[in-house]
Amino acid sequence: MSETDVRNNTIARGERRGVASAKWIAKTGVLSAVAIALMYLEISLPLFPVFLKFDFSEIPALLAAFAMGPLAGIAVELVKNLAHLPATHTMMVGELANFIMGSCFVGVAGLIYRYKKTRKGAMISMAAGTVALTASGALINYFLTIPFYISAMGFTLDKIVEMTRMAGNTLVHDLPTLILWVFIPFNIFKGLVVSLIVRLIYKKLSPLLHR
Repeated sequence: MSETDVRNNTIARGERRGVASAKWIAKTGVLSAVAIALMYLEISLPLFPVFLKFDFSEIPALLAAFAMGPLAGIAVELVKNLAHLPATHTMMVGELANFIMGSCFVGVAGLIYRYKKTRKGAMISMAAGTVALTASGALINYFLTIPFYISAMGFTLDKIVEMTRMAGNTLVHDLPTLILWVFIPFNIFKGLVVSLIVRLIYKKLSPLLHR
């Protein structure tokens, strides 16, 4: 192979990498925009206190992780939480917690699926992601968010417990039971719902996501 051929092949590989990078950025951007919109569409759930809202913004992030790898899913998590900062009511701590928990969810799921791209692999990856979401949520709320709300935002633990009991959950009476009977079931539910929806729509969207 001549020097010219080597140079042309190098240029061609560079151009292909550039096109692939541009596609990655474009698809990540589109999925981030969808995640931002979904993050603002929050709903309250029965038996959970009013400050704990459910949204579907992890769906685009998980789609990104499956289609383009775990870093794409984490990028969607980052962009959606940065975009939510102007509307924060938690001095950015809620967004930080959401980013860490969401990244654990889609990062673990995307990493496993990357090496086991089968139906069984998808189920295992989403189950593992839900476990990661639930575990990280328990730790973050126990050590970061709830102590922050109490120390910096004028809440008291008694007030949080009262809000939970007003929602119909009478199993909560201190911080450990708040984690056990509120945040753990909430994140298990969220992980299962998001996983179910992604399972139903991923194959239909896969041709678009892999263009």
